[in-house]
Amino acid sequence: MDLSGKTAVVTGGASGIGAAIARALHEAGAKVAVADLNAEQAAAVGEACGGFGGRVDVGDEDDLVRFINRVERALGPIDVYVSNAGLGVTDGPGWGAGDAANASWEKCWSVNVMASVYAARHLAKPMAERGGRFLITASAAGLLAQIGDAAYSATKAAAVSFAESLAITHGDDGLKVHVLCPEGVRTPLVEGIEGGAQGLGGYKEPEDVAAAVMKAFEDERFLIMTHENTPEYVAMKGADRDRWVGGMRKLRRMLLEKMGRPM
Repeated sequence: MDLSGKTAVVTGGASGIGAAIARALHEAGAKVAVADLNAEQAAAVGEACGGFGGRVDVGDEDDLVRFINRVERALGPIDVYVSNAGLGVTDGPGWGAGDAANASWEKCWSVNVMASVYAARHLAKPMAERGGRFLITASAAGLLAQIGDAAYSATKAAAVSFAESLAITHGDDGLKVHVLCPEGVRTPLVEGIEGGAQGLGGYKEPEDVAAAVMKAFEDERFLIMTHENTPEYVAMKGADRDRWVGGMRKLRRMLLEKMGRPM
């Protein structure tokens, strides 16, 4: 794909999947601006990708819009927007679905969902007019579930739903929308997470995910899955939700037993 002269933004782009996508976009010709809470790493990745980077709280609409305006003043109208910043919190020591603090739920909601809403609010219509692309990084948890992190599962499901709404609403106007739903990827987000099911299908490298994204851009494919078994799991869930829930309960029991935790 030739993105020569195009302007791209990648949020959560200082490391992991975001940094790999930023590099892939730049290799395809784009100038990439990187937004992240880690200002130093964002700047390093952005400068290496022909643009710049800075500290941005994507869950703060004003902060995000200031960055968007800065990008368009410096690099030109945004052609590719990658809403990649994400957050997981875990359910806490008791592993109860409602055990995470309200502040944790609110932060997941603001970063995993509202950050994409804010960006779309300001960019979807003008990007559609020039045939731009809008990618939301959700998770396989948004299609299935993440055992031990109800807030992550719920907000990633909402991220998938918002991507669908974006595609339905603006696809006929010219906006190309994609939603990325990886399983386990070796990124800072999964470091220190005890148990869970995110790694059951094996871990991919961020560069593998970036390659899948660029291929989906070429193929004009909305849903991007990175692991071979994900489509099978999604089909099983859709075919018999009760059986799927039962299987996830069994998996949860196995994980708790493996970690020596009480049921």
